[in-house]
Amino acid sequence: MAQFVQTLALGLLIGGVYALMASGLTLIFGVMRVINVAQGAFLVLSAFVTWWVWRATGIDPIALAALTTPLMFGLGWAFYRLVGARLRSAPPSMSVLLMFGVALLIEGLLNVTVGNRFRSATPGYFDESYTLGPISLPKAPLYGFLAALAVLAVFYAVLDHTWTGRAIRAWAQNPSGAALVGVSAVPTATLAFALGTASAGMGGSVLSVLVPFFPASHYEWIARILGIIVLGGLGSLPGALTGALILGLAESLTSVYVSPQWSILVFYGVIMAVLIVRPQGLFGTRVREDVAA
Repeated sequence: MAQFVQTLALGLLIGGVYALMASGLTLIFGVMRVINVAQGAFLVLSAFVTWWVWRATGIDPIALAALTTPLMFGLGWAFYRLVGARLRSAPPSMSVLLMFGVALLIEGLLNVTVGNRFRSATPGYFDESYTLGPISLPKAPLYGFLAALAVLAVFYAVLDHTWTGRAIRAWAQNPSGAALVGVSAVPTATLAFALGTASAGMGGSVLSVLVPFFPASHYEWIARILGIIVLGGLGSLPGALTGALILGLAESLTSVYVSPQWSILVFYGVIMAVLIVRPQGLFGTRVREDVAA
């Protein structure tokens, strides 16, 4: 029984971190209806920045999210204003191709500047745990989970309790109606894209501690977070959180009770099983294309 509870605890910790990584992607899709396939590359870029600053200064890697989050926010803001906004009226496939090109560009620049080798930030508490009775909570995943909760809470507060958040939600639900009441398209989309990219700043700092990474790691992470938001429902932040927790638990239980080699298969197997029953995802809604048009 103790092992089962321990496994559940670890699964929830990992699921919370997955939710952080997926939140930015689902926010961008909810507003812009574009899948940002460069989100994984932004995560890895932030992880490398965290690793470089940690190695140079010794500052706690997760605490360095205070640096990487605004840095990635600024990068996302500048990129969308200078490049992304030009494709706002283009077909979604053009934006996907653009973001795929950005992912390849980031991978190439990282290969040239830091080398195609695995890196990992290992603070002093990396191998330490808190003990609660028979349960041990590793400090690194726990701190990452708490950081994820903080970011998700900020996202919720901004989207539900500020005029800016209401403007973003209004544009996501009804662009024409939002435009009629004065919500401008480009500033709203720019802010949503910048917020989504900022979440990759925090996620990358946490990632740098939890698992080794190298420039091409972004393929693995974009596959994972895409699976999470598809499972939860495209554009739904509650869906991203729920899907991430489910998949974190499934992965943890499989690693302990079956084999770590099967954890990835079960991760995507759960997604397939849910989508067979509910194609729109757990929190998604069916939309008739003739009505939407």
